[in-house]
Amino acid sequence: MSSQNQNAQIIYLRERNFIMLKKDLMMRNPLRAVSDENGYILPEGGLGAVVARAGVGKTALLVQLSLNSLLKGDKALHISLGDPVRKVSLWYKEVFNNIGIQYQIEKIDDLWNELLPQRFIMTFNIDGFSVPRLDERLTELADQNIFIPQMILIDGLPFNKEMKRTDLHALKELSEKFNSHIWFTVRSHRHEEPDSDGMPIQIADFSDLLDVVIKLEPQESDIKLNVLKGSGSISSQDLSLDPATMLIKE
Repeated sequence: MSSQNQNAQIIYLRERNFIMLKKDLMMRNPLRAVSDENGYILPEGGLGAVVARAGVGKTALLVQLSLNSLLKGDKALHISLGDPVRKVSLWYKEVFNNIGIQYQIEKIDDLWNELLPQRFIMTFNIDGFSVPRLDERLTELADQNIFIPQMILIDGLPFNKEMKRTDLHALKELSEKFNSHIWFTVRSHRHEEPDSDGMPIQIADFSDLLDVVIKLEPQESDIKLNVLKGSGSISSQDLSLDPATMLIKE
């Protein structure tokens, strides 16, 4: 066998191993129980919110939603409002390494390097963020064929008095424009009571525009994923985060 054929076989076997490993991880991922037949929790053009107090695990959950998308072969855009790119990258590496330890994956770094080109991190100052500005930057990336995401994650979307229904409508239009799914985190506070429907007050006026709402609630031994809004299998699952690893567990 020529050296060229040998190299081709090595590349083919390497790619095959990665494909098998990705499929294995997706099968083991507890998120499979709340996903549709294509592996998605949100419908195309849908919006999902993760609500919790500071330090409970919003970013960790967002990262795992992103990693699940990367394993499927999709591209994920992670937008951080406040944290630098380096800090977001460390979150991804820590969560992914914990997954590798939990499932005893050899050569976890090789798999990480395989996934890395599918992820793009973008940062904004909270005061400088707006949906039109995000649309502008995404359009620039798409027009230059640099990056077109199937999943968009916004960590730290500010739901304050200035947030309007028109902003959520614009975000949904952005999701539909790029045929993507958008998840975002919302910070709640311990002293605040939910509205009469049990919805956190930060999103009570916008909840009808959301497809899925997950609230993270610390308990004695774990952090429960309480699904406040959702249809199908996601509304009937009992999932939580392990406080030690911040990984999703059933």
